[in-house]
Amino acid sequence: MNPSIQQLQIPTPFPVGDINVYLYKGESLTLIDAGPKTEEALAALKHQLKETGYELEEIEQVIITHHHPDHVGLLDELQGARVIGHPYNERWISRDPLFIEEQKQFFQKLLLETGVDPVFLKYIKNLERNLVYSCTASLDQTLTEGDAVPGMEGYRVLYTPGHAQSHIALYNEVEGSLFGGDVLLKKISANPLLEPPMSGTERPKPQLQFNQTFEKLHNLPLSRIFAGHGEMIDSPHELIRYRQKRQADRAEEVRKMLERKDMTAFQVCSELFPTVFHKELMLTMSETIAQLDYLENLGKITSDGSIENRMYSA
Repeated sequence: MNPSIQQLQIPTPFPVGDINVYLYKGESLTLIDAGPKTEEALAALKHQLKETGYELEEIEQVIITHHHPDHVGLLDELQGARVIGHPYNERWISRDPLFIEEQKQFFQKLLLETGVDPVFLKYIKNLERNLVYSCTASLDQTLTEGDAVPGMEGYRVLYTPGHAQSHIALYNEVEGSLFGGDVLLKKISANPLLEPPMSGTERPKPQLQFNQTFEKLHNLPLSRIFAGHGEMIDSPHELIRYRQKRQADRAEEVRKMLERKDMTAFQVCSELFPTVFHKELMLTMSETIAQLDYLENLGKITSDGSIENRMYSA
């Protein structure tokens, strides 16, 4: 590993396990992602920084790959550092009350459209349960596709939506290296998560975005990804193709289900995830709608366009 890069492993309260945050010693002392807001995470960050010869207060800037709590929570403890990320992070990390309400309304409308039994709408409140691990912060500087990364000479920004609308990665073409956040993980596949539109009114289709992101990465001279969770990835192109094949295979399972009978997205979800859909409704519906969007985009299935209880058929 480049001696200017230090990987710090920070515990999280989430099933994904530890998050990797990265200390980059360049023109500015930079932390890439921050970890969740827990006492254990803060203690681990302080301890590992100290082992590298630094204190928390010496961090000059934090670049966030995306807005999820395990990546931004400790921003509240890094008050002296500039916060840098894609503009779409702002509404999430600032906990904009209007946006939180808009988010609830978006998901209520979406779930009814996709055939979810109204009895399950109570799970929308779970959208806020992870905010306890997030932050109340604001961006000091924004980055978008193609921008040079401040304080990190040779790096530029790639906009990499799919897992989150706010997701960016930091790419060094000379070294072929990428700080990838959750765009590609070695042992697990990051979920294509449903989110309200950040601009306009059309619902984002995260699986289609993920596929575009993967094609972008596959076409780059890329030899190493510093991942947000798990091991560093030394054969990214091979892993990208594997992830794409697995996703296409899952979609084919859904297409075969719809050959047997027309179904709503919720009915597909309850068959795909019969034991967990009621506990992890938003996660499983995100995965289900991702496959339906993919199949519909390919013309392999159609939907009837209903405002509520939309039916899909193969």
